[in-house]
Parts: sequence; C-alpha cells; structure tokens
Amino acid sequence: MTDRTSAAGRLFFVVVTAALAAVVGWVLFVFLPSGSLARLLGVVLALGLLVLGVRLGGRFAAARFPSHNVAEVAVDGPITRDGGSPSFPPSGPTSPGADEVVERIERADEDDASEALLLHLNTPGGEVVPSDDIRLAAAEFDGPTVAYTTDVCASGGYWIASGCDELWAREGSIVGSIGVRGSRITGQELLDRVGLNYEQFKAGEYKEAGAFPTDVDEDERRYLQGLIDDYYDLFVETVAEGRNEDPDRIRATEAKVYLGREAHERGLVDELGTREETLDRLEETLGEEATVKELSPSRSPLQRLRGGAASVAYAFGAGIASALVPGASVERFRFD
Repeated sequence: MTDRTSAAGRLFFVVVTAALAAVVGWVLFVFLPSGSLARLLGVVLALGLLVLGVRLGGRFAAARFPSHNVAEVAVDGPITRDGGSPSFPPSGPTSPGADEVVERIERADEDDASEALLLHLNTPGGEVVPSDDIRLAAAEFDGPTVAYTTDVCASGGYWIASGCDELWAREGSIVGSIGVRGSRITGQELLDRVGLNYEQFKAGEYKEAGAFPTDVDEDERRYLQGLIDDYYDLFVETVAEGRNEDPDRIRATEAKVYLGREAHERGLVDELGTREETLDRLEETLGEEATVKELSPSRSPLQRLRGGAASVAYAFGAGIASALVPGASVERFRFD
C-alpha cells in the first residue's frame, strides 16, 4: 500500500465519520429541540459530537490505513533497569530504563502495522540482565530486526545487537568491547589512619566478598575473578550464537573497541552505512517502501548533546563491569 493510498484512505475515514457525527448531532440537538435556548445548547452539543467524531474517525483510519511499516526504538546512553546512573560517581548520562525500552519493542511487536524493527543503538553498555532483556525482546520480535549505531555500540550495546538480524554502523562508530572488567575501592588503610575500625557480622563465607572497605584476600580474589570469567564466557557464547560466529574469533578481539570500518572487516558489523541506507535494506526485505514510526523517547537537545559526548568518552577502555559494593547482587554486574 503506497503512502498516497494510505493518506487518501485515512482522509476518507475521517471525513465520513465527521459527516455522520455532524448529521446525528444536528438532528438530535438542533432539529428536534424547540426553543432558542434549547437550539443554542444543541448547537454546542452538536459541535462537541463533531469533534468526537473526527477523533474516532482518525483512530479508525490509523488502524485501517497505517502510516508506517517500520517501528524504530532507541537505546541511548548507559543501560540500567530504571534509567538511572549505573554507578557512583556517575560515569555517563542517564537514559530511559531497560524496562521502558522493552515495553516499546513489545508494543511495536503487537502493532500489526509494524512489519520490521529498527533498533538505534547509541550506548556504551550497562547492567547485564537489563541488557539481556532488551536483546531478548529484539530477538522475539516477529519480523526482520536491524540494529544500527551512530556513535557507540559497545559492551551491553553489542550484546543487544547480537539479538538482531543485522548490525549496521558508520565508519567512525565505536564498536566492540566484548570483555569483562571488575573493580572495587578499598579503604582499610584510610580507616586505620583516622583510628576507625570496621567490623562486620556475616553468615556464609563469601557473603561480604569484595565489600567496602576491607581488603580482598587471595581466596576472595579467586572467587570474584571466577564470577567475571563466567560472565565473559556467557558474553562470548551469546554473541557467537546470535551472530553465527566462531567463539574463538570473538575472544580474539581481546575486548578491544574498533572503528566501524575495522569492525566490519572483522565481521563484528554486517554493513556500513547511514540510517537511510539501513532503511533501503529494510525496503528490500519488506518489498515495499519503508515508512518509520519512531517509538524512541523524546529528549531535549541538551540531553542529546550531553549523551553523545559522554557516551563516546565513557566507551573507551570499557568492558563488562561489576559494581562490587556492599549488598551487590548478580544483577548489578554491568556491561560498561
């Protein structure tokens, strides 16, 4: 269905519905009532019914003659469950939470008009489980899914991309960082200098492993490193399976980030191109002109400028990180 046909169909529905509402309103509220006051009130009610008819007609027209066949969803900034900063002090801009992104993808999947999903990835990564939730939502979308990145698609962003059919990037995009990093701050020496003692009560040998401010002994170090190693294996396996790649080739990237051109040469990116060229590919897949409905959250120009600059700086040297703080759970390990 062409854009012109869809527009004509929507206009026809709106005009017919508005005309019917106007006729019904005139008969009920103007023709039948007697008396000047009643007629005046009837005119007001008739106009109200006309407005309601136009709105209903617009909704029916949008459902019958959709204006889009591609839904676009953005993942912008560090990935967290609720959209807050993933660490303290903040190391990157805040962004919509993973639950919100998943909801948008699921809404696109339920929309019969959305035949394809275009996922815009501009993220240095984030928390493990929220990143995987977005990846699963993209993988479960009923139709072709294409991810494209402009600035950064690293760590958790690349984890998400592995759930899409294709990944597109620009020549200057930063892609990769398939690796693991864990860090913590110790403060025992500082406490000793100021004459403070830290005492903890725990049940379970490793309950407080890595908790601030105590030093980590060798046994705890092996335990924590084992967690990081397990996450790295999971990351490699997920990417290799999603992109139909040899796990050894994924490990050979050594958690480096690459510019788009080299990422393409290494097989980390399927194609290089602009958003328009990505849409051209979707048109080939759909067999019709691609019209996009953006479901990405609206952000102010200042937020977009801050997010782009902070994300680029944040991506360098980043891998999959863990917030090793008191009470940290497995879900707080991060791809960033």
